Amino acid sequence: MERHTLLLIKPDSTKKNHIGAILKIAEEHGFIIKELKIFQMDHEIGSKFYAMHKGKDFYEKLLKFMQSGMTVAAILQRDDAIHELRKLVGKTDYHNTKPETIRRIYGESITKNAVHASDSVEHAKTEIKIIFPDFSY
Repeated sequence: MERHTLLLIKPDSTKKNHIGAILKIAEEHGFIIKELKIFQMDHEIGSKFYAMHKGKDFYEKLLKFMQSGMTVAAILQRDDAIHELRKLVGKTDYHNTKPETIRRIYGESITKNAVHASDSVEHAKTEIKIIFPDFSY
């Protein structure tokens, strides 16, 4: 069972000062913040982070959006972290997710959906290493 996962609070949420509220929701659901970083995503980091989407019609729009403002990255810890955070975050399209999810509360569109959460053990490890290269499990 994986104990660590990555949460990104996207530029739409940081611009609206939702950082504290989103982190509080995570903590209230049993997550421990192990690492926290605020940064502006550049093209190099963005292209590594979203490499699996390269060639898709939304790729360039996604990169541009993620570079449009500050992002907060958090390594979160708890039992079954990846699965539990994905449930808490909700579906990509905030219209089709449960009312108590972060994306339903703070999302605006499919792209501007407030947060990113790793969707697998492999992706969590890769994404954490991109944003937090010195983090050790």
